[in-house]
Amino acid sequence: MMNRMEIKGMLKKTALFSALCAACSGSEAFAREGVGVGLIVGEPTGVSLKYWLDRSTAIDAALAVNGPFQFHADYLVHSNKSITPSELKGRFPWYYGIGGRIKNSHETEVGVRVPVGISYLFADAPLDLFAEVAPVVDVAPTVRLGLNGAAGIRFYLP
Repeated sequence: MMNRMEIKGMLKKTALFSALCAACSGSEAFAREGVGVGLIVGEPTGVSLKYWLDRSTAIDAALAVNGPFQFHADYLVHSNKSITPSELKGRFPWYYGIGGRIKNSHETEVGVRVPVGISYLFADAPLDLFAEVAPVVDVAPTVRLGLNGAAGIRFYLP
């Protein structure tokens, strides 16, 4: 279990990293139309949804379908700094965000997530692939630090 000083230091580093990401982001976008529905594998493994709010921000969510109940939802900001190789038609924007998580294994855990990831948005198909890691600070029933990691695919409905 982490003490208060360790938690405070980790939260400061997370805030600094988020501010740095925001400063490096632009307003160019890689948005999709409609709602993306798909699969996520990792922590959690289940169903993934994504809804674009505008050209660079989105809300995503995931619900575990195996193992203990787990649900998370995040507000995401996508960078215009794509790392797309020239031979690919789609885009590789990276993203970061903040959100919440509820998990019920032996006891109900409630926490804050800070996902950082990368997507591949296909140019000629309504699909995206993604991979992310998300530090998690559970705040109830006790304060604990954890890490989620997952990858997935989504199909965008018109």
